[in-house]
Amino acid sequence: MDYRVLLYYKYVVIEDPESLKDEQRELCSRLGLLGRIHVAPEGVNGTVSGPKEQTDQYIEEMRKDPRFADVIFKEEQSEGHAFKKLKVKVKPEIVNLSLEDDVNPNEVTGKHLSPKEFFEAMQDEDVIILDARNTYEYDLGHFRNAIKPDVETFRDLPNWVRENLSDQKDKKILTYCTGGIRCEKFSGFLVKEGFQDVSQLDGGIVTYGYDPEVKGSQWDGKLYVFDERISVPVNRTDDSKVVGKCYSCGKSEERYVKCGNPDCNKHLLMCDECEHETKRSCSTECREHPRNRYVKEHEVQNQA
Repeated sequence: MDYRVLLYYKYVVIEDPESLKDEQRELCSRLGLLGRIHVAPEGVNGTVSGPKEQTDQYIEEMRKDPRFADVIFKEEQSEGHAFKKLKVKVKPEIVNLSLEDDVNPNEVTGKHLSPKEFFEAMQDEDVIILDARNTYEYDLGHFRNAIKPDVETFRDLPNWVRENLSDQKDKKILTYCTGGIRCEKFSGFLVKEGFQDVSQLDGGIVTYGYDPEVKGSQWDGKLYVFDERISVPVNRTDDSKVVGKCYSCGKSEERYVKCGNPDCNKHLLMCDECEHETKRSCSTECREHPRNRYVKEHEVQNQA
């Protein structure tokens, strides 16, 4: 059976988020889709997986609603469900930037560049390519010459920009993220901060990787995704290279695990050998934690 993963978002006024949440839960349950959907007064953001026929029905049902008639669905192939559960929640924002002076992407945002336009813009030597994602996403894969903001959450990005790029407001800024949604607000934030030439990758890295012209060129590594797949390829040319490095030994690695300490949960690029040596931990404290999951898992295996 052919499975697909659908990624989508739409900034549009939702007057009754609770009702839309219930409608989405009923629709996905009826179709047998799993995934994560966030509903907020400012719009909806979703990633769902299921068989092709059911995902087609989902798209059809969504587009019957005038608010979502023009939603762009990004489609990816999958060997099965990319999620274990269905989670539909009401949130204050569909992506959490937590600005004091919020940005409405329907009113202010950066210029949208197609994958080909973004590729061409990256060739400019005097351009700043700014990753709008978290450090662990960047570490697995990124565009060549892209700046890595030292942030663990999206809401930390504005302060990082103010502290590190406030003297670069006359430079051309190219920003990108996984599916485009984070850049809608982030590029608008940059415009409001006074950056004079701000552009974003329309459709995000996912769209860039499937574009028939650029084929993911100038992307190195893999793309971190927030589902059971963990990572997917982007560069479909022969010029890609591995950029991830094992947290412990530093060797090339593209395998992510979460720290064995459930109170830590830090994302770790880690080779199989180092996972066993460190008990899947980022520190001595986490390795010796009484509830270390690696230790618990192997205790169960040994008892069996």
